[in-house]
Amino acid sequence: MRTQGQNDGARDFDFLMGTWRVHNRRLKERLKDCSEWISFESSAEERPLPGGLGNQETYRSEFWPGFVGVALRVYNPATKQWSITWVDNRSHTIDPAVVGSFSGDVGMFETNDTFEGRPIRVRFTWTRLGQDTARWEQAFSPDNGLSWETNWVMDFTRVKE
Repeated sequence: MRTQGQNDGARDFDFLMGTWRVHNRRLKERLKDCSEWISFESSAEERPLPGGLGNQETYRSEFWPGFVGVALRVYNPATKQWSITWVDNRSHTIDPAVVGSFSGDVGMFETNDTFEGRPIRVRFTWTRLGQDTARWEQAFSPDNGLSWETNWVMDFTRVKE
């Protein structure tokens, strides 16, 4: 979220810093016309990276016992865009970075990837819903952005410290 006098976007994720309870809903199967959603709880800790590089999320859930994931969000002042990468202890790989920026309270970030061996477009949408709530959504497009299937929604509620 940009504040007055801060037009370059480097502070867009400042609203997310802190500790969160996260309610997750994800499709049981992706890109298969599935309408069955699975719900589970998780937690997230959001911290700035040194030197104003960006920030880091540590995500934990017992949906998969012992699951831990890390998102790195790095801001590029030359392009005024964020790159967001993800790695977790199930896949042990770094996902391709989604790249984008915020317009007001909504950030859109996209990349090309593969899913089950076929090319897809991936979109993350971050929405600031207030001081203590936020939403993240993930969508896949099998047709280069002509249609999108939202397959994961996370509702964040700040933990008062």
